[in-house]
Amino acid sequence: MAQAQTPQDVLNWIQNDDIQLIDLKFVDPLGTWQHLTIHRDLLEEESFTEGVAFDGSSIRGWKSIHESDMAMRPDPATAWIDPFMKEPTLSLICTVIEPRTGELYDRCPRAIAQKALEFLTAANIGDTAFFGPEAEFFIFDEVRFDQTANTGFYHVDSAEGNWNSGREEPGGNLGYKPRNKEGYFPVPPTDSLQDIRSEMLLTMAKCGVSIEKQHHEVASGGQCELGVKFAPIIQAADGLMTYKYVIRNVAKQHGKTVTFMPKPLFGDNGTGMHTHQSIWKDGQPLFAGDRYAGLSQMGLHYIGGILKHAPALLAFTNPTTNSYKRLVPGFEAPVNLAYSQGNRSACCRIPIATSPKAKRFEFRCPDPMANPYLAFAAMLCAGLDGIKNEIDPGDPLDVDIYELSAEELAKIPSTPGSLQEALEALKADHGFLTNPGVFTEDFIDNWIDYKLSKEVKPLSMRPHPYEFALYYDA
Repeated sequence: MAQAQTPQDVLNWIQNDDIQLIDLKFVDPLGTWQHLTIHRDLLEEESFTEGVAFDGSSIRGWKSIHESDMAMRPDPATAWIDPFMKEPTLSLICTVIEPRTGELYDRCPRAIAQKALEFLTAANIGDTAFFGPEAEFFIFDEVRFDQTANTGFYHVDSAEGNWNSGREEPGGNLGYKPRNKEGYFPVPPTDSLQDIRSEMLLTMAKCGVSIEKQHHEVASGGQCELGVKFAPIIQAADGLMTYKYVIRNVAKQHGKTVTFMPKPLFGDNGTGMHTHQSIWKDGQPLFAGDRYAGLSQMGLHYIGGILKHAPALLAFTNPTTNSYKRLVPGFEAPVNLAYSQGNRSACCRIPIATSPKAKRFEFRCPDPMANPYLAFAAMLCAGLDGIKNEIDPGDPLDVDIYELSAEELAKIPSTPGSLQEALEALKADHGFLTNPGVFTEDFIDNWIDYKLSKEVKPLSMRPHPYEFALYYDA
């Protein structure tokens, strides 16, 4: 468990436990942890302000080779012993800075989340933004995929997969496999992943993440979720990065593999990351009140900002082409740009809370492919824009969406249907991100260009396996 709060605490820990290696972790724009391991002699008290130098020219979406010098500034409050390293290694999460000026690097996601928090306090609205992500994932036994000029395929498999109910298995097929959409949540032996999830949960606790629960999720084929406690925006994003790191590495130790892809299986539930949010000031919750579903007017205005900017938000909260295979109208994912206290088909839901301190709202669109620092910062900016401009969220959607007529459905706006549409929305609507100085125009332009050139366009140029089933002999 994390033991440090100050640079000197970290240095004392290293000295007292005779730790030789320090692993410095930082996140790239796409949400992947990168790391550099240094000997303890390179870490000094000044390292926590001046940073540790590294070459950033090869990081996706960052600097070119002629301006590659960068520095990582470790956060002493993020220290934990890495449970997956053979040699005792202290892990520290870092924010990237410009080494010549010491200023936050404009393309560093953790720096952007820091700026979002500064915007919250500067606006004199609150001093703490709490986020509670619920990130789902699949545990598979095998994954194979390839893409060449004449081949394109993927194959995933799970001993839990309902599609394996008829196969021959070593020792005999015992048949305990969750049916499609019936994985929430039977006891073992149908749930075969209880022990591995428990190990994941307890390992996260050793890494300083406040844990709550674990369970099987709806889909067949090994869909799971671990529950962690909400936290302030930067700690919540740090925690989610640790969550992914621990889950992947524990799975690998058991000869299994994990994916956070929103839609790795056809015909079963996708993987989301419902994100709970609230704002506090001076230790008091600001979203509790006497308006709809026990919300305050501020809470409703926050939702108004989320709904207004949702199409642009999805470029960060649902940032992959695969994301939009989950967000499909008429299925289980929340695509309706509305709010409700009980309707899970609405993208904004107000959970029941018995205490004002638990009053929050839940944005149900995001998926765990999102870079949490960017997604949380963007959502906070959208909500604050709603508060500052008193944006009315409209009437709640307290009806069964599946019983509405086509005419009634047409009146409810929906989420973008593709990553390209979300990027176009971001291009047209990003002042709520750049005007406060949280995101820069350079970052927005770079993000849109990268996503279009590296993901949207390459995918659009490649034949899809299903196209052969549709058209080969037509």
